Amino acid sequence: MRAVIQRVLHARVRVGQRVVSEIGPGLLIYLAIGRNDTFRTAEALAAKIASLRIFNDEHGKMNRSLIESVAAALVVSEFTLYGDCRKGRRPNYMLAAPHAQAREIYEFFARALASCGLKVSTGEFHAMMEVESVNDGPVTLLLDSDRLF
Repeated sequence: MRAVIQRVLHARVRVGQRVVSEIGPGLLIYLAIGRNDTFRTAEALAAKIASLRIFNDEHGKMNRSLIESVAAALVVSEFTLYGDCRKGRRPNYMLAAPHAQAREIYEFFARALASCGLKVSTGEFHAMMEVESVNDGPVTLLLDSDRLF
């Protein structure tokens, strides 16, 4: 499982002209599900993201987690995070999970994040989305459940 997380002042997802979801301060999480990922993988990554100390405390130090900051999360499915560009000019997505598996684990991940006591919104799985955000910091982190980075 791979995630790009960005600390944001606000973020919004549109499908066509319809606003699907939006949040105020919190994290925009682009999430990709790999072929070998399981519910256990999703649960562990959700707990990790919820507890990362990347929000400022009263002294301006990144010392608070998403949970402690009472911020929200917006989770957007992003299979292209598994795009392998090492050969040729067309990314290879063979490591990304098939559609049905990815949807099930993506939805489970969002529920696991919410079970940490967070307000969680999602994009629309398998839709062409427009994602708008205003980064805070900017703070952007890459996470990989296989610890490749």
